[in-house]
Amino acid sequence: MIRKWWKENAIYQIYPRSFKDSNGDGIGDFQGIISKLDYLQELGIGAIWLCPIYESPNFDNGYDISDFQAIMKDFGTMQDFDEFMREAHERGIKVVLDMVLNHTSDKHDWFVESRSSLDNPKRDYYIWRKGKNGGYPNNWESYFSGSVWEYDQETEEYYMHLYARQQPDLNWENKEVVNELHDMIRWWMDKGVDGFRLDAIAHIVKAVGLPDADNPQNLPVVQAFQFFSNLEKVHTLLKDLNQQVFATRDLMTVGETSGLGPEQALEYVGNERHELDMVFQFEHMHLDCVGTGSSKWVGRSWNLLDVKKIMSHWQTVLHGKGWNANYFSNHDQPRHLSRFGNTGEYRKQSAKMLATLIHLLQGTPYIYQGEEIGMTNASFEHIEDYRDVETINYYNISLKEGKTEEEILKNLARRSRDNARTPMQWDNTTHAGFTDGNPWIQVNSNYTDINVEQALNDPDSIFYYYKSLIALRKTYPVVIYGDYRLLCALHHQVYSFMRSYEGTELMVIMNFFDDEPTFELSERISDEGWELVLSNYDDHEHHRLHSLPLRPYETRVYYKDTPSVLPKATH
Repeated sequence: MIRKWWKENAIYQIYPRSFKDSNGDGIGDFQGIISKLDYLQELGIGAIWLCPIYESPNFDNGYDISDFQAIMKDFGTMQDFDEFMREAHERGIKVVLDMVLNHTSDKHDWFVESRSSLDNPKRDYYIWRKGKNGGYPNNWESYFSGSVWEYDQETEEYYMHLYARQQPDLNWENKEVVNELHDMIRWWMDKGVDGFRLDAIAHIVKAVGLPDADNPQNLPVVQAFQFFSNLEKVHTLLKDLNQQVFATRDLMTVGETSGLGPEQALEYVGNERHELDMVFQFEHMHLDCVGTGSSKWVGRSWNLLDVKKIMSHWQTVLHGKGWNANYFSNHDQPRHLSRFGNTGEYRKQSAKMLATLIHLLQGTPYIYQGEEIGMTNASFEHIEDYRDVETINYYNISLKEGKTEEEILKNLARRSRDNARTPMQWDNTTHAGFTDGNPWIQVNSNYTDINVEQALNDPDSIFYYYKSLIALRKTYPVVIYGDYRLLCALHHQVYSFMRSYEGTELMVIMNFFDDEPTFELSERISDEGWELVLSNYDDHEHHRLHSLPLRPYETRVYYKDTPSVLPKATH
């Protein structure tokens, strides 16, 4: 294994708008982040991933960029950013920027010029087409509902937007666009940025001819991921980006790549591919919903066997060939504690259990702000409480389709991205200590019980368990570089696995539910010599591993420095 800083550190994702406000305007900012760097240093993280900080009309909370080389005024100035990066680096914390290369804002100078006339030099910076048969150029559905096409009356053509209509897609077939983007990234690298998360990077190439997708039900628009996700030319463009830009520095890159399995992921992250260091996979994010796109709002029950199957597949396929990015929460997902854990009596235990999985699998663990104190979904009761464009689009379209408001709000409470975007809960004062003003979005009402101040004063808190997990990864190389072997594959309640590396072993046992199953270790594995190094219950009573009773959401992590010798199988 080649050692890299991004393999050996946990990365903490900050949603700047909701992290900490320093000036009372209700919006988080860089001075607010700076004031909490000591807190993050105490947690033990190695890098901060910042959601977009660039100038933006903020229609999609910063993912609609109008100037790649300016700071959003809500967050401060470029001097504030420079101060933040300097202060982070002084604490040994690296800085990773969220970079949106698939699209811009419709207020970006490039697009303003592009839509000004058919013969403008920047017309081809974006994807324009004439309508077909009195309608859209094709029948593709946007990620944010409706068509991917928006009609422009001035030039009488449509432009493509895989996301909101305010986010026109860039044309990566235009070499001038590619060169502009390369130069822009180099500019940030010259400022000292340590890495990039590449938003929607799997979509920068669209199918030749932009063909219609199959539409047996004759719907106005249909999902067409096969025509704009993970197409072969994406790899050509990423190899070029890596060779000309990323590879010139010791950078970390992670791509957002939906719709693929680990075999396809190796085309991005394989050690010999020279494209990206990691990708975020989405398979486990679809376990509690019917599908992707507009289908994500329809819930379904998840089961542990599917979780184990997906995680184990990624662990085994990528081992020694690529690298995993492990996460349960981010700015685009509901709070994972509300999805896969317990937000009641066993909130602390289940939060610790879920964290154990993410941190002790092989790969880089990503922590989304607030998960280290066990923040939960907000579950707003009124549509007026929401701010997310995807959420509001779904609400309006669903009303037109005849769904009841009660049904729609129930889905929003469970799936809206705003669940993850409520302000960070620092203490039990007004607005959770996030701001002295009125927050841009409501604070979760449970902030008086769930907040950083409370966590820091509780030795048994979720925060200190996260700190222990981060320290464990730095103490035992097996956690970072060891292989992975699933145990008890067919157990419906317990997820257990073994990690092995250079004569050492780690065994992880997790009860995913609130009942009390018994863990049965295979008789082929000795239960001698194991040291309990971490548990989410405060007593460390010794039990034989061949018959281990587990409490609700109990997690036990064992270490030994002599490997288990398995007898040869007999037939």
